[in-house]
Amino acid sequence: MAKYVFGVDVGGTTVKMGLFTVEGELLDKWEIKTRTEDGGKNVLPDIADSIKEVIESKKLAKEDVEGVGIGVPGPVKEDGTVLKCVNLGWGILNVEDELEKLVGYPVKAGNDANVAALGEMWQGGGKGHSNLVMVTLGTGVGGGIILNGKMLFGVNGAGGEIGHICVDDSETETCGCGNKGCLEQYTSATGVVRLAGRAMAASDKKSTLRELEAITAKDVFDAAKAGDELALEIVDTQARILGRALAQIACVVDPEIFVIGGGVSKAGSILTDSVKKYFEHYAFHACRQTKFALAQLGNDAGIYGSACSILGR
Repeated sequence: MAKYVFGVDVGGTTVKMGLFTVEGELLDKWEIKTRTEDGGKNVLPDIADSIKEVIESKKLAKEDVEGVGIGVPGPVKEDGTVLKCVNLGWGILNVEDELEKLVGYPVKAGNDANVAALGEMWQGGGKGHSNLVMVTLGTGVGGGIILNGKMLFGVNGAGGEIGHICVDDSETETCGCGNKGCLEQYTSATGVVRLAGRAMAASDKKSTLRELEAITAKDVFDAAKAGDELALEIVDTQARILGRALAQIACVVDPEIFVIGGGVSKAGSILTDSVKKYFEHYAFHACRQTKFALAQLGNDAGIYGSACSILGR
């Protein structure tokens, strides 16, 4: 019986990799450089070579390895076809087929945000739940949806792209995706900074934020925790926008739990409590008791989720 699985999380700079037991224990983790030159043709061979080296060094028998899960930064269809990974230089490519040929084991591929959500379900903030939505609040807003323990891919591999739900038709600035008024323009780390700039321009209220040369999202939340009135208003605005968006998502997905991750989630309960308050205000009555939790796996969520995906959990 197979005892081990590999989890791979491909980023634009490094590839994070982990060796796990099938029960979910992380035995070893390491990184290799992501060689994106020449259309990213070296990425999968480098991953295969690294996995083979670990198998050899740890003297693992072929029958002891269940397979390899891999998360990539782009839309992935359920059959493992990547439609485009700009950061890797890939066009249309079936990652599962290509990596399986190279490594000699079954492969399961998914979008990096979706596999991160799967990881949090398996061994993180969503453990014990098989239906969840993960929201990653970083430079942008990412999302992953898990239904009955399975990743939601969507027809075009865009399932879970919640950061690009339009929440404000009156927005004049353009989102990185090309549209205007996207959720990530207000609730990401950069979005919180944008809200802060607008709040300070629209008000004469005193605030410690005005003393800072360059404001970060952390500065806003720290000031709010200290009782700064203007910072509290900014946090409230962010929470209202995010809480309402999650209420709309709940009407479609009806998850057991929302898991909040990414750099902004380090703000802790001031974030989750505020978002939950607005979620309960806007949510359909049947969804109001949906739980909220902070992600627990940090940068390892991707390798956990990739490893879990190959197990068919």
